[in-house]
Amino acid sequence: MDARDPPPAAETLPADTDAAAAARDRSAAAEKVRSFPQTPGVYLMKDAAGRVIYVGKAKNLRARAGSYFLKAAAEDRRTADLVREIRDIDYLEAESEVDALLLESRLVKDVQPRFNSDLKDDKTFPYLQITTHEDFPRVEFTRTPRHKGVKLYGPFTSAGSLRGAIVILQRIFKFRTCTLDIDADDEQWRWFRPCLLASIDQCTAPCNLRISKEEYRKDIARLKTFLEGGKRRLLDEMRQEMLEASGRLEFEKAARLRDEIRLLETLGDRGDLEEHVQPEVFLVDPKKGLAGLEKVLGLAKPPRVIEGVDIAHLAGNETVASLVQFIDGLPFKPGYKRYRIKTVDGIDDFKSIHEVVSRRFARLVREGAALPDVFLVDGGKGQLSAALDALESLGIAAPCVISLAKREEEVFLPGKSEPLRLSRDSYSLRLLEYVRDEAHRFAQHYHHLLRGRRTFEE
Repeated sequence: MDARDPPPAAETLPADTDAAAAARDRSAAAEKVRSFPQTPGVYLMKDAAGRVIYVGKAKNLRARAGSYFLKAAAEDRRTADLVREIRDIDYLEAESEVDALLLESRLVKDVQPRFNSDLKDDKTFPYLQITTHEDFPRVEFTRTPRHKGVKLYGPFTSAGSLRGAIVILQRIFKFRTCTLDIDADDEQWRWFRPCLLASIDQCTAPCNLRISKEEYRKDIARLKTFLEGGKRRLLDEMRQEMLEASGRLEFEKAARLRDEIRLLETLGDRGDLEEHVQPEVFLVDPKKGLAGLEKVLGLAKPPRVIEGVDIAHLAGNETVASLVQFIDGLPFKPGYKRYRIKTVDGIDDFKSIHEVVSRRFARLVREGAALPDVFLVDGGKGQLSAALDALESLGIAAPCVISLAKREEEVFLPGKSEPLRLSRDSYSLRLLEYVRDEAHRFAQHYHHLLRGRRTFEE
């Protein structure tokens, strides 16, 4: 062959042909997307060998899948490698964005597409975790799932969407998401004050024993059926249960099932999942709170009995006080007391606290009753000193007496010039705040009762 002759065409043809074929395949896939429905579902990207390399969920299949064939996706470092390998695309419809999220999760787990992990920058996938060892199982979002004592669903590709879905599903199945260690056989939980989620009908409040262990577990079983793709079967079972409840004249139960069925049927009307993400509702975990108090207060063991006192004023010239009692970190309402201050003229919180503490501890000693492990006074240094003076005047060896100042939530201790500043999220501070707030609520309630009585008398 003459040196001036061009190289054989066969040497350059394969590369050109491969590039052209890839471009044609991507163009065909882009054209295919234009026929996708504008409804929720999942899309499946495939490579030249027909393998699924990426699974994604969408509220609008056509718009979301089509975005991968725009110039921006090919230039974005997070998606460029994926876009280069796309040769085909398919989809599966879903009834709602929540259904699409769950379908995506099941497919990612089963197929394990390569780019579902590559596009997450090595972050751990989020999971939905249901505890199985508790009387009232809880539902949790986690990136570090446990291997025992839980039922796992996932992985999910979007943390925000999963959080939003949990909120939506909680409105239907009313499960708890808190970390409380609730014992169904411990009647003290009946004194526990549920969080905001119970007030807005988003949780059945097992923390207050408002629902039996058996009924709560039925709700969890329904949730599991839904998460595992049995929505149609679940709806049929719930409709049958609703009819049976109505036939037994259990109209409240039938109405609740009717509402849950309606919410399940209208999941597609819930809007963007990430719009439903809400702040955490911080709860008091009694056991963790008591363990925290043992540590920060330097106690020999976790305190069993905590009492708290608060002062309120009636019309500027009458003072009342409340005393609340917590046992094992939970309110014990038979131990609540109310006082009308008798020895103080006008408004003087320090003298009022002195009187209440004197009356309370004098009675405990007189009756031979045990002293509380922790006695909490609402206020700062001055209020704490008044309580300690009262105990000294009685000749009583003080238990652990502390005060909690509202503004900065500082804890004042006897003999300490500087307050103890606990983390705002610590379980120990949350428990002290719970006792203080309950004492304040109880005092205000007494205040209103007396004010109403005085108005009536006048």
